[in-house]
Amino acid sequence: MLVRAVLASVGCAALLVTSGVSAEAASPIQFGRIQYNSPGTDRATNLSVNGEYVVIKNGGTTARSLTGWTVRDAQSHVYKFGTFTLGAGKTVVLHTGKGLNTAATRYWGLGYHVWNNTGGKRRRVSGRWAGPWR
Repeated sequence: MLVRAVLASVGCAALLVTSGVSAEAASPIQFGRIQYNSPGTDRATNLSVNGEYVVIKNGGTTARSLTGWTVRDAQSHVYKFGTFTLGAGKTVVLHTGKGLNTAATRYWGLGYHVWNNTGGKRRRVSGRWAGPWR
């Protein structure tokens, strides 16, 4: 099985999505807005930390499991999706701070900013499907 990779970039920031799928299967999981610089002055408040986020979209026609997918930065901060399925055509917003997880919003649970404000460092999202692609 070949590894399929998709690169999405915003300014200087980049996210890499990988999953163990065959070359002929295109990933329906895509990235929308990446807010790597929280609006205003960075403060150690939950509101400020949650100003950092990434939007992940399922552009496919069937729900996809993100269980086990990770978001990782250059300093080895890691967010790992627990049991989670992203519906067809739906988006999920992953915030850096704390909050109540829902079907549309997930929280990393950190009390500090993770993303580089300039977007100059590479960020990586790697995925592993819990089961085969359908």
